[in-house]
Amino acid sequence: MEAQSFYVPTLFDYLAAFTWATSGAVVGIRKRYDIFGVFMIALISSTGGSIIRDGLFLNRTPPVLTNGVYLPLVLVATAVTSLFRRWITTTPMIDWLVSLIDAIGTPAFAIVGMQLALEAGIALPGVVLVGLLNGFGGGLLRDVIVNDVPAVLRPGQYSASVVLVACVLFLVLTRQYGVETSLAAWAIVALYVLARMLIVYFDLRTKPVLPP
Repeated sequence: MEAQSFYVPTLFDYLAAFTWATSGAVVGIRKRYDIFGVFMIALISSTGGSIIRDGLFLNRTPPVLTNGVYLPLVLVATAVTSLFRRWITTTPMIDWLVSLIDAIGTPAFAIVGMQLALEAGIALPGVVLVGLLNGFGGGLLRDVIVNDVPAVLRPGQYSASVVLVACVLFLVLTRQYGVETSLAAWAIVALYVLARMLIVYFDLRTKPVLPP
C-alpha cells in the first residue's frame, strides 16, 4: 500500500476505538445481553466501519486483525463498562464523550477510507461511498445486529448528509484545486466539528420524506 498523506493520530485512533467500544457495550447492556453479547456489540461498534471498508470493498485484512491493540482495547472497554454499568449507563458524560469523538473521528476516518479507496483505483462515487461507510459503518452494523432501525436512517439531527458533504468537499479540494491532502483533511475535520456544533446548538433535524 502506498504511503498515505493523512493519518489519524495513533493516540486518537485508540481513544476513538475505546470510546466507540464503550458506547456499543452500553447498548448491549441495555439490551440485557450476556457478557459475550456485550463484547460483540462493542467490537462491532468500534471496528465495524473498517471491517465493511476492507472486507466488502477493498479486499484487505481489517486493522482489527493486523493490529494487536484493538481487541484488548475492546475487551477492556467491555469489562469496565460491565463493572461500572450502573454509573456508565446513566451518566450523561458518556454520551457527551461519544459525541465529541464522533465529531472529530467520523470525518477523519471517512477521509482515511477515501484515501485507501483512491489507492485501490475505485471510481470517485465509490470512493465517497467507502468514506461514508468508514465513517458511520460501525453504528450501522451495531443497530442492525441489535434489531434497531439504524440511527443514520431515521429522521433526526443531520449526520450522514454532513459526512457526505465532507467527503465530496475533500475530493473537490484535493483533486480539483490541488490542496495538499493533509491540509485539506484537517480543514474538513474542523469544518465538520463546527457544523456539528451548529446542528446541535440549533437542533437542526431532518424530516421524513412522507409527512404524517
